[in-house]
Amino acid sequence: MISPSAHIADNSVIEPGVIIGARVRIGPFCYISAGVEIGEGTSIASHTVINGLTRIGRDNVIGPFSSIGEASQDLKYAGEPTTLTLGDRNRIGKYATLHRGTLQGCQRTIIGNDNDLRDNVHVAHDCIIGDGTYLGDHSGLAGHVELGDAAWIGARCAIHQFCIIGAHARLDDHSLAVQDLPPFVLAAGQRAKPGGVHLSAPAFLAADPQQQRVIHSLYDMIYHRAMALEDVRQEVIHLSVEYPLLSLFHDFFTRSTRGIIR
Repeated sequence: MISPSAHIADNSVIEPGVIIGARVRIGPFCYISAGVEIGEGTSIASHTVINGLTRIGRDNVIGPFSSIGEASQDLKYAGEPTTLTLGDRNRIGKYATLHRGTLQGCQRTIIGNDNDLRDNVHVAHDCIIGDGTYLGDHSGLAGHVELGDAAWIGARCAIHQFCIIGAHARLDDHSLAVQDLPPFVLAAGQRAKPGGVHLSAPAFLAADPQQQRVIHSLYDMIYHRAMALEDVRQEVIHLSVEYPLLSLFHDFFTRSTRGIIR
């Protein structure tokens, strides 16, 4: 079903069964396969391919030559019906590649709302990206990577499979992450090493001074006093009753499996 208010270039190919919402704009030489859903107000630039069970929300901007909803590159993938979901108001740069999930993973790749994914980025199978993240030019997420809300990944970064980048964390340009990065922590380098609290994170700047001091204290526990992570987690449970922002750390330490960047 195609909305009458959608504008589709004459030389683009739209397979039967595609759902295209109101005010969608699709540029020339695009190919969109059966099973795709595109929400209203989304703009898709020329030479873009969208495949599989891909659901795109409202008011997204997708750059030219992008490949959205491609089959996983995981060698175990055997064509099972897996999905990719892209939320609302995302910006996807040119030459981006976003892959569907796998049966061996969570069966879906999820990208939330208000994200900024720049040119030539790669988001592999089963990745989960929150809201308000930034992924710089030429950066890549291997399979099963998770980015928390407002995580900031610089240009030409690589993140190892199954890593978790915590909410409001920052990985600077040209960095390699092979372990998990806690919320509000800044890291850089090959391999990435911690560089302090991410002081410019909007959520940190918006927090009251006492919560800021507690976040600095947690960083000190982890990196200067080298406390065991379970001990840090127990401290977070105690503190998060008074400081709700610290619940992000509790969730992170509960789910982290690869160890953290030290």
